[in-house]
This record gives sequence, structure tokens and C-alpha cells, in this order.
Amino acid sequence: MQPHLIEQASKVIPSTQFLVNVISRRVRQLMNGHRPLVETTLRMGLSDIALTEVIEGKINFESTVGFIAEPIAPRPPRPGDTTPDKRAA
Repeated sequence: MQPHLIEQASKVIPSTQFLVNVISRRVRQLMNGHRPLVETTLRMGLSDIALTEVIEGKINFESTVGFIAEPIAPRPPRPGDTTPDKRAA
């Protein structure tokens, strides 16, 4: 991982936590066979590719701060159930 790429990417995504999560998720995708969204060279590692994608604006993140998730409701009992639902506890 090249330090100058980290500096440039941190200007696009200033939060270190968000940047780490975006890069790690994208590296996982690249490892699973997804194609790079930028021109690559032989010397570029997967993290360099992901950082370059962030720098060029090919990938970004969406914050869910303020998002209120609905609580999971317990499932209704099914006929023949003898044990209580563990999620409801």
C-alpha cells in the first residue's frame, strides 16, 4: 500500500474508519473476481487499486448516521411449536 495514495484517498473520505471499511470491502470484492474500475499496472496491489478507485471517484460510501432501523419483531408461533422463539427474549 502506497502512502501517497492513502493521503489522497483520505482527502476524499476524511474519516479513517470509513476509509478502512470502504477499502477492505473493495479489496474483498477484487479478490473474489470483480474487475477494477481504473487502469491498473502490474505493480499495483489490490489495496492500491481500491485506493485509486476512491481517489478517482469511482467508489464512495454512504453514511447511515441518523438511520433508525426497525426493531425485529418476534415471529408468531407456528402450529406445533413447543419451544419459545429465542429472538423474542
